[in-house]
Amino acid sequence: MERQRVAWVDYAKGFCIVMVVMMHSTLGVEYHAEQIGWMHHIVEFAKPFRMPDFFMIAGLFLARTIDRDWRDYLDRKVLHFGYFYLLWLTIQFVFRAPGIVAEQGTGGLVYQYALALIDPFGTMWFIYVLPIFFVIVKATRRLPWWSIWLTGAALEILPVHTGWTVIDETAARFVYFYSGYLFAPQIFRFVDWVLAHSRVAALGLAAWVVCEAAVVGFGISELPFIGLALGFIGAVAVATFSALLSKSDLMAPLRYLGQNSIVVYLAFFLPMATSRVVLLKTGVITDIGTISLLVTTAGVVVPILLFWAVRNTPARFLFERPQWARLGRARRPGLVPAE
Repeated sequence: MERQRVAWVDYAKGFCIVMVVMMHSTLGVEYHAEQIGWMHHIVEFAKPFRMPDFFMIAGLFLARTIDRDWRDYLDRKVLHFGYFYLLWLTIQFVFRAPGIVAEQGTGGLVYQYALALIDPFGTMWFIYVLPIFFVIVKATRRLPWWSIWLTGAALEILPVHTGWTVIDETAARFVYFYSGYLFAPQIFRFVDWVLAHSRVAALGLAAWVVCEAAVVGFGISELPFIGLALGFIGAVAVATFSALLSKSDLMAPLRYLGQNSIVVYLAFFLPMATSRVVLLKTGVITDIGTISLLVTTAGVVVPILLFWAVRNTPARFLFERPQWARLGRARRPGLVPAE
């Protein structure tokens, strides 16, 4: 039986995946165009909370599965994401191989692929780091929660910059994932309060927008302690915004994106890069912000269209994990969705 979905969580995931695609699309367009457009300000506004909220949401339902045996847990929380990482890493390298070979030769291509097995490649780092977080939480669940939380907070505050994505992103993001797991009951109670006091919540959300914009504008959003606070406050703001959206079906497409956020995350790189090249080369549109918006739209929409095209075909392995990629005996035939 399909588990019941929580509407506001889907809206939050949809919002976050759009923000992630927007960030990569906008910064990519601006880098190649050597100009900054109006979308840049939206990307900067979302920077303090974009990934903290994504990780907090990822930890919300961990309490439901953390006590399962290690074999089942590793299958669902590690091998599951490992399958999609290796598959889409390979797909990305197929498209990027000509450029890498031209610059670094075949040896460089092999080296870059091997390096990506220990240090996540490009946009794929989220689903590489997430299983590590799942393992850390399960392995430490008998330790005092405050010791784990304080360690995570300290690592975020330092901050840690080693040049290795796994180390740096774990230090920067684990505290938010762990907080989602640890404080899930309080988060759900807060959302219930938002739904019961919508007008007050909307006013609070508006105040947050003003404060967030001011802090980002002053350039202090990444300072120690301030960055940590903005991450948590922003995650609460996204939960509030998502709860308010969930009261109607006016933004149902955003909820659908949230239900299939990993589809967008896995496949957005190709339509993003392709649309960016076409728009910048043709010069039909000259406004950098508009180009960034169109590239973002392509990055969000095309993966969903691809998902629809393959979901009832043998190619559905792109977004559904085959049974051969599972540990132990399957509970049911067929494939296992990416989420």
